[in-house]
Amino acid sequence: MDKIDRKILTLLQKDATMPVAEIGRKVGLSTTPCWRRIQKMEEDGVIKRRVAVLDPVKVNAGVTVFVSVKTNEHSEGWLRKFAATVEDFAEVVEFYRMSGDVDYLLRIVVPDIGAYDTFYKKLISRIALTDVSSSFAMEQIKYTTALPLEFALISDDDK
Repeated sequence: MDKIDRKILTLLQKDATMPVAEIGRKVGLSTTPCWRRIQKMEEDGVIKRRVAVLDPVKVNAGVTVFVSVKTNEHSEGWLRKFAATVEDFAEVVEFYRMSGDVDYLLRIVVPDIGAYDTFYKKLISRIALTDVSSSFAMEQIKYTTALPLEFALISDDDK
């Protein structure tokens, strides 16, 4: 990866629908070499996929709930079952295994508290959980899907 790749990624993170010709113009490349770089980053898994970022309120998923799970069950089998269970719920948009006091953290999006209660009842009917804490986000202050690129490794030729 070089500085031009980082510039391309910066542009794509802002707007993945930007035409390749425009990206090329902004990074100082013609269309074909720019497209080749994008394809290579896709093949290498740097670009995992291109998506549309939706407004949660306009799709009736405006309530964000962070769910902390602590458990005494730390077997690989239990984790596989828990992960498979969580995977089945569209309301779960992020799921992490954590270090520290909390074992797992989920980010849930739903229309309202009642929908969260329905989700929670379905979840606990499918897997035993012993210590669950739910926190409702009052306001989203920052949200981005863009990753910081200053940490991306740059080839020695381009430093």
